[in-house]
Amino acid sequence: QVQVVESGGGLGQAGGSLSLSCAASGSTFRSDLMGWYRQAPGKQREVVALISSGGYTEYGNGVSGRFTISRDNAKNTVYLQISSLKPEDTAVYYCYVYSATKTYWGQGTQVTVSS
Repeated sequence: QVQVVESGGGLGQAGGSLSLSCAASGSTFRSDLMGWYRQAPGKQREVVALISSGGYTEYGNGVSGRFTISRDNAKNTVYLQISSLKPEDTAVYYCYVYSATKTYWGQGTQVTVSS
């Protein structure tokens, strides 16, 4: 069974920073692509950032340079750093994992930025 576990969400202050992490577990599991999606209140879910096992990254249209995605292949873990937090960053952030043609999702972690 593949498990996708997120952590790091919570309440952030505008101008501060937050770091999210997501670990995909399973002894034989390998993630070819990992990343983050988000869904803001009243909005559709959108891609935030994706990163391949080779380190290729792609950011969503609504994402600025304040977002940085990275991963640790050995730990099968993906990270998302959000700097200079803004209220519009408020959303539920979902971890995305693609491996062996299968897609897995985390349960979502709430990020709330107060102004």
